Amino acid sequence: MSPREAFFATKRKVSIRDSLGEICGELVCSYPPGIPVLIPGEIITAEALNYLLEIRSKGAVITGAADFSLSSFVVCVT
Repeated sequence: MSPREAFFATKRKVSIRDSLGEICGELVCSYPPGIPVLIPGEIITAEALNYLLEIRSKGAVITGAADFSLSSFVVCVT
């Protein structure tokens, strides 16, 4: 799904456990370095989830996500 399609798509909130394989509906960045890890329209992978959880545990700040604690993600309804 393109970022534009994802931006305008119907969305729902799911737990982090249920987000694997779903289409991301939000921009999720970590700071540092400030580079997006997930963008709208991208498939949420185990690699991305593990990276986000690891860097958060090391003190990185999660930006852009509706839930900064990373217990849930906004995903597109397909």
